[in-house]
This record gives sequence, structure tokens and C-alpha cells, in this order.
Amino acid sequence: VQLQASGGGLVQFGGSLRLSCAASGFTLDDYAIGWFRQAPGKEREGVSCIRSSDGSTYYADSVKGRFTISRDNAKNTVYLQMNSLKPEDAAVYYCGAGGGCSGSVIYWGEGTQVTVSS
Repeated sequence: VQLQASGGGLVQFGGSLRLSCAASGFTLDDYAIGWFRQAPGKEREGVSCIRSSDGSTYYADSVKGRFTISRDNAKNTVYLQMNSLKPEDAAVYYCGAGGGCSGSVIYWGEGTQVTVSS
């Protein structure tokens, strides 16, 4: 069972990145999938989540209107499209799978670094 986050990198202020969270050993669609981020010296925070039951989504206020989470069941992958990136979005981004968007994460993926230059 493995989750692999990828797609991070260096982008300029206002730029875009798409993060991917690919699963192996289990079906992502059976779980709620969340994206989290942790900046240096700060606690890990939830950014977005997509539920397994109905595909409904959740976004933190700080990313609403700029980030979009989506799921491709055929590829067993969840994406986080990040637009209009700001320096405060810079962090290590993680994906996690759990029973619900407000529940505990059962499986964590490795992080992917996002850096935003001003």
C-alpha cells in the first residue's frame, strides 16, 4: 500500500502547478483523499479534500477559488490544481487517504516541495 505525491517544484508568483497523488495497492476511490501542507516552523494544515461517497470537495479558506481537487479513478490518482500561487503557498505538500474528510488519515504519501518565488 503506497501513496506517492508528485508535481511540486519552483514557480513564480501567480503561476500554477498540478500535484498528483497516485495510489498503489488499494483503490483511491474507496477513501476520502486530502491534501495537506507544512511550511517550515508551522503545523501541517489541511488544504483540500475530496470525499469518496459523493465526490464532494472541501477547501481551506486560504485556497478557495485558486485550488481545485479532482479524482481520476481510471488512473487511481487524485490531483490538486493550484493556480495564482502566492509565496505563502510554499510548503511541502502531502496527500493522505482516510475514511472521511474530517477523520484520521490512514495512509500518508511522501511529500512534494512547492516553492513560490516573489
